[in-house]
Amino acid sequence: MARFKVDVVLRWSDMDTFGHVNNNKFMVLLEEARVAMMFTAAEEAGLPGFRRGVVVARHEVDYLLPVTVPAEIRVELWIERIGNSSFTFAYELTANDKLALRAKSVMVPYNVETQRPRRVTDAERAFLEQWAE
Repeated sequence: MARFKVDVVLRWSDMDTFGHVNNNKFMVLLEEARVAMMFTAAEEAGLPGFRRGVVVARHEVDYLLPVTVPAEIRVELWIERIGNSSFTFAYELTANDKLALRAKSVMVPYNVETQRPRRVTDAERAFLEQWAE
């Protein structure tokens, strides 16, 4: 299957004292890519479900190379697993075409009104499956 690809822009404020992108700023870059898929692309496909609620249950990150500003950053993400009430994103982040980070995020659809997790709907599953590897 295809990977969802997003070019993200670094900001000078993403750097730490050592001139590298700070480790917690990578979470923001991954979030920008997730949002582009789950909100923008999903809504363009007629699926508003994720906007109603989804939360991060877990992050797993392997930092492979330091990244400095300026750099051309691309995040490729895909769906590694779809369960009944969660799904897992896998990511690769490249900086100037060099693999700098691999990560995973477990996401849980969430009912904001009841403040409880909910099941993945059939429409959400169908949308996610197009990005499954």
